[in-house]
Amino acid sequence: MEKEKVKQILDKVKADNRHLLTELETKEICMAYDIPVPTQKVAKTPEEAIEFAREIGYPVVLKIHSPDITHKTDAGGVKVSLKSETEVKSAFDEIMTNAKKYDPKADILGVLVQSMAPEAREVIIGGATDPTFGKTIMFGLGGVFVEQFKDVTFRLAPVSKSEALEMMQEIKGYPILKGVRGEPSIDFDAIASIAEKASQLVMDFPEITELDLNPIFAFEKGATAVDARAILTTDELKEFYRPPPEEIIRQMNRIFHPKSVAVIGASSKPGKIGYSVVKNMTDGGYKGKIYPVHPKEEEILGYKCYKNIKEVPDKVDVAVFCIPAKFVPGVIAEIGEAGVQGGILIPSGFAEVGKQDLQDEAVRVARKYGVRLMGPNIYGYYYTPEDLCATFCTPYTERGVVALSSQSGGVGMAIIGFSRSKKMGVSAIVGLGNKCDLDEDDLIYFFGQDPNTQIFAMHVEDLKDGRSFFEAAKKVSKEKPLLVLKAGRTELGARAATSHTGAMAGVDPIYEAVFKQCGVIRAYALNDLLEFARALQMLPIPKGENVLIVTGAGGSGVLLSDACVDNDLKLMTLDPDLDEAFREFIPPFGATGNPVDITGGQPPETYKSTIELALNDPRVHSIILGYWHTIITPPMAFARVVGEAVEEARAKGINKPVVASLVGDVEVEEACKYLEERDIPAYPYTTETPVAVLGAVYKWARAAGKIGE
Repeated sequence: MEKEKVKQILDKVKADNRHLLTELETKEICMAYDIPVPTQKVAKTPEEAIEFAREIGYPVVLKIHSPDITHKTDAGGVKVSLKSETEVKSAFDEIMTNAKKYDPKADILGVLVQSMAPEAREVIIGGATDPTFGKTIMFGLGGVFVEQFKDVTFRLAPVSKSEALEMMQEIKGYPILKGVRGEPSIDFDAIASIAEKASQLVMDFPEITELDLNPIFAFEKGATAVDARAILTTDELKEFYRPPPEEIIRQMNRIFHPKSVAVIGASSKPGKIGYSVVKNMTDGGYKGKIYPVHPKEEEILGYKCYKNIKEVPDKVDVAVFCIPAKFVPGVIAEIGEAGVQGGILIPSGFAEVGKQDLQDEAVRVARKYGVRLMGPNIYGYYYTPEDLCATFCTPYTERGVVALSSQSGGVGMAIIGFSRSKKMGVSAIVGLGNKCDLDEDDLIYFFGQDPNTQIFAMHVEDLKDGRSFFEAAKKVSKEKPLLVLKAGRTELGARAATSHTGAMAGVDPIYEAVFKQCGVIRAYALNDLLEFARALQMLPIPKGENVLIVTGAGGSGVLLSDACVDNDLKLMTLDPDLDEAFREFIPPFGATGNPVDITGGQPPETYKSTIELALNDPRVHSIILGYWHTIITPPMAFARVVGEAVEEARAKGINKPVVASLVGDVEVEEACKYLEERDIPAYPYTTETPVAVLGAVYKWARAAGKIGE
């Protein structure tokens, strides 16, 4: 790689006060990074074009060479398959005429004479600077296909050769590249090498905001970037505040394990936020010290009140703000001077209503004093291991191992209601709101090492620093499941997110790719996020990929099978001996294979026998149960035999993921509750949800490399 050569080219472009590199300049920087491009020369006269064509060898391509004409084809500036001097001269004259007509003010440097590559399948590799994630790399079908079908996939740059090969398999057009109707496969290694080098190029030179290699001609052996474009930015690249992980953990420990909390703007009047926060902490059983702060109050809920934070006699770890937004920056300075390291900004009235300057000032002051800020525009936070309920919302004390965060107060309340209703205790519920400072990556690092948390589920409208999120998630997801519900994935949703939290929602395909790249499990609905979190704490890691469906209803079996395909689960093929073993327990008109359909008219004993067989055979790694309500086997009878079979297997050291779908009358709800009390996720009236939660377990286990452990 000739970095100095690239630097010289880019310096010249900057000196010319240009953003767009010419095709020749772009190809020169490609060659400096060993990215193959066709042989090419710039001709300023028809005679030079003829001479260069003769040197290069026919056939050739002629293209207008101008820093001001981006879309050469639209300008009539491209001629292909030129095979003679006459054709080259005519093409040169026509291109020059068309270009001057297209843009009379364009600086035309001549015509690019380029060897014409033979016909090939076309792909695109692009590098771009995403406002959330920084440098990204894109791959897809090239030429007009990228515009028409948008069949592309993304990764964060830089990518390795192996990651580039994975990208190629993700697009729908992969079979075309692999070869159809007797066509040979393209040289995937050559394309992967180009992707690897292009991603390194944009990382080495951050000012390259866009690199477009389209089309790349992919051959059976080798590949060539036939066309290339690059754009520079003169904008100053944004740098994010990124403390090292160990510092983040220290800061978060002080916020989540505070020995004392001050409530700024505490109130003695019920109905006020400052009153609710003090009361919730008291009623929640917080054992640390509580210091209400208000300039006019003497006592609040039995606590002595202080006029300002400086009067508090002891060291304070966290200050919860319940004051109008305009006073926040000044009080942050006060708590900073007092040594407080955590500020919980409940007030709204910042970036979400257009007051970005006020929010920025709060952050500036906090940085000066080393204060970390949560919010603003939030409901507060809960951390049950410390009995800490620092919020004005519903008190919550049910302990568990799932931590949840949200940018929305409404979503936060939904989390509380779901967890209470489903008896899914939590370790933490955190409001992040505008995320002026603390972001999901800070929480990932904390919950990643928190012994009280096994799973972290996030409602996300935007990520302030996507690269930091990626680094944190990639590390922590190897040990603990991380779940994300990305709101604003549609154009209308993104618009709502902007008005709600001042967020820039980003490009969803990039989020999709990044989540996959760093091992995050994505949910597309709030209920899915919560159900995934609940199921992941109940289900063991599968020993393998073989999934078996046992059902009492053929229709349910079909729907469950469809759901397995949708959730990337492998329905195992039964070996003959196992198939024969199931036949012993089901009637002749039932069906073995997979699903195993015992039919609806069977007694509880048949359910138990088939389930026990599946549990005890080591070739079966996970089980999906489909129940159909009949009088012969009522819902609770089914639930009891399932519970007994699973508990007996666990007693023998056999612990497989088992999920259940129950369809029938309202009694199935009681049966589901019975099963869930025994850590068997069970869902009434749906065949999709139990398969989706099992799919979530598999997605995490695969990404973390834990299947079979």
